[in-house]
Amino acid sequence: MRRTVFWAAIMLGAAACLAGDPVVSNVRALQRGGGSRLVDIRYDAADSDGDRLSVTVTLTDNGAPVPAASVTGDIGAGVRPGTGKQIVWDAGADWSGNLSENVRATVTADDGRTPAVPQGMVRIPGGTNSGTDPDYGAYSLTVETFHMDATEVTKAQWDAVYAWAVAHGYSFAHAGSGKAANHPVQTVSWYDCVKWCNARSEKEGRTPCYNLSTWACNFSANGYRLPTNAEWEYAARGGLSGRRFPWGDTITHSQANYYSSSSYSYDVSPTRGCHPTYLTGGYPYTSPAGAFAANGYGLYDMAGNVWEWCNDTPGSNRGIRGGGWINGASGARCGCSYWYDPGSANFNHGFRAVCR
Repeated sequence: MRRTVFWAAIMLGAAACLAGDPVVSNVRALQRGGGSRLVDIRYDAADSDGDRLSVTVTLTDNGAPVPAASVTGDIGAGVRPGTGKQIVWDAGADWSGNLSENVRATVTADDGRTPAVPQGMVRIPGGTNSGTDPDYGAYSLTVETFHMDATEVTKAQWDAVYAWAVAHGYSFAHAGSGKAANHPVQTVSWYDCVKWCNARSEKEGRTPCYNLSTWACNFSANGYRLPTNAEWEYAARGGLSGRRFPWGDTITHSQANYYSSSSYSYDVSPTRGCHPTYLTGGYPYTSPAGAFAANGYGLYDMAGNVWEWCNDTPGSNRGIRGGGWINGASGARCGCSYWYDPGSANFNHGFRAVCR
């Protein structure tokens, strides 16, 4: 299911057009004159195989869904690739009495083929991982297939999307820090991370997952988001069942960046304290993303380096998983989870994103 998407900002009464995706391109959105509430959304669609396309359009206002039931034209199944395609949205019927300069339209073309794995991500096969964890007992995790960043989001990746986001109207409580461009970004709150995920989605022409007014997540959208706790743990286990860590039941500094001590029998590292290789240059003592061996799914640093924000919402807090460079071996266990204030930002907290 190869998908190609493009988004355009619409101001009712005017239009803004942005550079497009190589397959869905030249998107133009314009409200008709004379007091009409009809909006013409025009686009070009190309497909190298000449497949008929299934075309959809999604509308949002500052991340909140906008009704788009009254649409006609080159939309739905069986659309031929070509130029000058047109979708007509009846805003008067769907969104009467509203006026906004922040409406965004996402046009999606689907040719029904198996989707390519997004760059920098790995496909996590859906299924069930069940077993008995040495410390947490019996567990069972069932997930659908999804894609996950192979590494924690680096400072370089954060900066590229952050700059785009700020230029397109986003604001963040924290600018993010990183010891180097290839180290994980840290000192970012949960709120910062979900805004960044929405911006990354829009930048790449995907449908954003988060409503930035309510912070609710639309799991059916194809944009980027934080993993659920179940998705994170399923991915961290890497296909192994009933093990303490992504690779087995003991841990050393040869496998992860964490604070080693004799407090835990399963911490058998010959070196103690912070990882000696990265104990330079002052706090934080993070390591480059992907410095240690990957797990069975091709994911790096699922144990140690920085804690990773998850999407789940127990009360007003959010989950973090994976442990960090300043924390003991217990935090690096696959089954370990903690909950933090989503507005907090710590030099030990980062994240990685997932998508459909």
